[in-house]
Amino acid sequence: MLTIYHNKRCSKSREGVCFLENLKIPFETIHYLEKSLTYTELETILKKLKIKPIELVRVKEKDWIEYFKGKILTDKEIIEAMLQFPKLIERPIVINNEKAVIARPTELINTIL
Repeated sequence: MLTIYHNKRCSKSREGVCFLENLKIPFETIHYLEKSLTYTELETILKKLKIKPIELVRVKEKDWIEYFKGKILTDKEIIEAMLQFPKLIERPIVINNEKAVIARPTELINTIL
């Protein structure tokens, strides 16, 4: 089953949902701003994406700039920052079993189908 981590206020995230709906493949939508992720869930997502935590951070977000920009943070501290401020998490993230992609551009979803 496909899963999309979705922020309904984000146009790229909405495009990801539309893309999946058009494929007519069942998928689960997780509204990660409404239902907080756990440390373990975020760590698992990062492993599936095969990226470092900083690569999942939206470094131009106000919260990142205000609280974290210029600081030297460990991977654990970066994950904790994303949990504290979930808007920092890049989106949409689409997972297909053990494969995952940040769907920017949306067509990257095809790489994990």
